Parts: sequence; structure tokens; C-alpha cells
Amino acid sequence: MAMPLNLILVRHGESEGNVATALSKKGDDSKFTEEFLNRHSSTWRLTPKGVQQAIQSGDWVKQNIGGRFHRCYVSDYDRAKETAAGLGLTDAEWFVTYYLVERCWGDLDVMPFEERKQKFKENLRRKSMDPFYWVPTNGESMLDLLCSRLERILDTLHRECDGKDAIMVVHGEVMWGFRYILERMSHAEIMRLEHSDHPHDKIHNGQILHYTRKNPVTGEAAPYLNWMRSICPSDLTLSSNGWKVIERKRFTNDELIEQVELRHIQL
Repeated sequence: MAMPLNLILVRHGESEGNVATALSKKGDDSKFTEEFLNRHSSTWRLTPKGVQQAIQSGDWVKQNIGGRFHRCYVSDYDRAKETAAGLGLTDAEWFVTYYLVERCWGDLDVMPFEERKQKFKENLRRKSMDPFYWVPTNGESMLDLLCSRLERILDTLHRECDGKDAIMVVHGEVMWGFRYILERMSHAEIMRLEHSDHPHDKIHNGQILHYTRKNPVTGEAAPYLNWMRSICPSDLTLSSNGWKVIERKRFTNDELIEQVELRHIQL
């Protein structure tokens, strides 16, 4: 069994939480009202801008890939469901799944930026050491997310979507998790992207990752998802837009030792 011919990942549009967090990082905690603090992050709704981003993402998908998909999957969180509906796909029947919900930040979730820094100083120090393996207090590491949830979704795609098209509406860190797996990123590349400030190395609200087995030049189908492009329809300057060949590198004995030694030089 092979993967889908086309796999489309869409990040939800701008949400209440995105706005509150962005303002809090600038010192403005006005959005963290008592009502907001007493809601689970799964209930965050799209802002008007987020609704528009969902429409723009849907328009791009319909114009460049098509409006019908064999399987449509969406996170159980409200902002993802609103985005999925806003895409406006023809006759879409969405499978709502808990496996695609956002990474759990445990005790650090729904909290003003400075309060989080003060209360969880030691835990955040560990995050600075290695964000990939870091576990938020009572939360979920990226490694947990990949192994416990996303691998199950990929197994489902193998069984149900061989040679067909599938679309998923998810969250930023879930999309990163899929990138790490599908592109077989090394730890060094994960860390490079983690610390990059270039907008093309981010996943923005409404962003689309399009993976395909179909060679963009020849049209021939390969056994694997060998090509990827990243598009942010609401602002194309924020994304690279062109096709990237996925190279799943293998390593010799010497190259493995070289990786270890290089990492220790950087510590």
C-alpha cells in the first residue's frame, strides 16, 4: 500500500488565541480576560481575518489541485473545523479526529507570556536546550506527538488513500510533525528551522503544505511523496511557493559519527 497521490495539509486561520498570544509577547495582556482564561484552547474561534484566510486557502486549493478529495480529515478543535468548512470544498465529508488536535502544552497552555516565563522558568530553560525533545509541564513533546498520534494517521492514509487525494486541516505544530516524518528531517535540520527567523521557514495561519507522488515536470507517479511545496495564499511573500524535491538521506557509519561529533562541538 502506498500513500495518497496528493496530500494537502492546511493550517487553520488566525484564531483568538493567535491574537492574544501575539499581543502578550508585546506586553499587552488585555485579551487574557477572566472569560478567556477559563476556556480550553480547543474552543478558540477564528477571527474575521482567520475566516478570510480560510476562504483564500480554499480558493487556492480548488484552483490548483481540485475541489473534491477522497478523504477529508480535520482536528476536533473549533478553529480547525471553522477553517475546514470555510475552504468551501465540493461535497466534502469531514472525518473529525482527535489524533490531529494541537500539541498539548499542559500547564503552560492559555497563559500570558510573562506569567509563563516566571512560573515555568526552569521548564523553559530545558526548552532552550532542545525544543524537539522538550516536554511542557504535564504536556506533550514533539516526539510524543509524532510517535503516538501522527504515525497512526499515516497508517490510515496507507490503508485508505492509496493513489487518491487527501486533505487535512490541522495546527501549526502538527504540520511541523508531519514535515519531520514525511521529509525525514535530521535533528540538525529541525534545529535550524526552529531557530530561523526567515518567513519561509515558518508555518503561518492558512498556510498550505502540498505533498505529491506526481512528478511536477513529467507527471509520472512515484512510489513515495517525493515533492512538496509550501504556499501561504493570504500573503505569498511569506512562503517559498515552488516545488522542493524531498531527499530522504541515508548515512554511512562515518557520517553517523560525524553527526555526533558536530553536535557536541555545538553544545
